[in-house]
Amino acid sequence: MALSLRRKFRTSKVPPTITPSFWGLKILTTAMGEATSDYFVNRFDPRIAVVCAAVVFAVVLWWQLRWPAYQTVIYWFAVVMVSVFGTMCADVVHVEFKVPYVVSAFGFALVLVLVFWTWFRMEGTLSIHSITSTRRELFYWVTVTVAFALGTAVGDFTAFVVKLGFFSSGLLFTGLIILPALAFWFTRRNAVLLFWIAYVLTRPLGASYADWMGKPKIAGGLGGGAGNVALTLSGIIVVAVLALAYTEARQTRAFRP
Repeated sequence: MALSLRRKFRTSKVPPTITPSFWGLKILTTAMGEATSDYFVNRFDPRIAVVCAAVVFAVVLWWQLRWPAYQTVIYWFAVVMVSVFGTMCADVVHVEFKVPYVVSAFGFALVLVLVFWTWFRMEGTLSIHSITSTRRELFYWVTVTVAFALGTAVGDFTAFVVKLGFFSSGLLFTGLIILPALAFWFTRRNAVLLFWIAYVLTRPLGASYADWMGKPKIAGGLGGGAGNVALTLSGIIVVAVLALAYTEARQTRAFRP
């Protein structure tokens, strides 16, 4: 079936409220995506791994785009695949094409600014509460994918180039992500801008801790192994998403007349 960019939806296609569970799941998916990407890129041909991830991502995204309303499981499945695919894109840019982290980070940042500018110019808003058409939803998912790639490059830059290591990088981004939260808490202004700043920061935050858990001890990690970390986080995400879906379904039934 053809996908119409003019298709409208009665409600936004993303979570209706941004809660602590949203941010917790977001960080878990970023960590899981980092570990999964590391596992497949380092054990298989990186180009084949990226192509396979791109195919799965495309199928899941098509499912999300075709669904007429926000659906918890489908939405978070799409986020997981964005995490894996976006991370692989950033990793392959460095591993396969030898692009320095600072260059890839700067490049992805420029792309993200361009996407934001185009989105705002065409739609007049960047609010996730306004994702009520297919075109806006496409802008949203492009933004999320580029944000994941940017966050990956930034996290690798602080860990390897600045030589903070994985755990210290995680602490750095933990501190940084608190700033937009505090800014919104005290001012209640610029909610859209602060949301996207925090959203980008979740990527290097989750990835840094995932690397710390999975990388060998000689590289500054705990030596848990990328595969083990990916499987463990995947299990946690599945349980969390199912619990969230159950809670949201109960809330929806409670508000029905």
